[in-house]
Amino acid sequence: MPLDSATVAALAEQLESCQLRARDTVKITDAHPGMTLADAYAVQDAILARKRDRGTRVVGWKAGLTSPGKMKQMGVSEPCFGFLVDEFVVPDGGDVPMADLIHPKVEPEICFVLKRALKGPGCHIGAVLAATDFVLPGIEVIDSRYRDFKFDLASVIADNTSAARFVVGGRAVAPDALDLRTIGVVLEKNGKPVAMGAGAAVLGHPAAAVAMLANHLGARGQELPAGALVLSGGVTEAVAVEAGDQVCLRVQGLGSVAVQFR
Repeated sequence: MPLDSATVAALAEQLESCQLRARDTVKITDAHPGMTLADAYAVQDAILARKRDRGTRVVGWKAGLTSPGKMKQMGVSEPCFGFLVDEFVVPDGGDVPMADLIHPKVEPEICFVLKRALKGPGCHIGAVLAATDFVLPGIEVIDSRYRDFKFDLASVIADNTSAARFVVGGRAVAPDALDLRTIGVVLEKNGKPVAMGAGAAVLGHPAAAVAMLANHLGARGQELPAGALVLSGGVTEAVAVEAGDQVCLRVQGLGSVAVQFR
């Protein structure tokens, strides 16, 4: 039986309060073991509504848990999707205060910016590439609101897929100028490589994640608009960071992007 509207609203308030106050909580499915993925996206929608009521703007979308390594690391079996708002934006080379986060980790991303809208059903890799204006490198800072970073799929969807901060930079390049499957990425922490991978780690092709997102939104009567920024998902496992860490992502053909934690 679906969660009632009062329960959805209460869970949204609980999770967003944890995000805004940098406090953790036990995963919400402990108290609601029958929560469906539809319930979880309803909670995520309610979090977004709370933010919009305060004047927060949506600036992009994200796919999460899109690589086998990340799925294994988090103990889940399929990707999930979330939103990005202006309060999450960090400039290239900028600082992220650790006091604003609980237990952050970083992921290397291949990011897409669309020149035409995409809407499912039936969206596929070719449609994504044809609709993409350019790609560029990005670092997502994830920060689960759940204690010890432990969750199941429904819980992480409700928590907006652990979205916290993100930074994009490097060079903007047309997607047909690169082979996004074989493109190499190196994530460095304090000048040392800590994770490496290739674009194919994201569902075989990072554009596949964007197509799945468009189909997910299409099933809900929504679309990815022209100009949309999409983070296609972590190419490698997530890497924990602490105060004083400097993180740099280098992507073959796309240059580099960096962020530091203080």
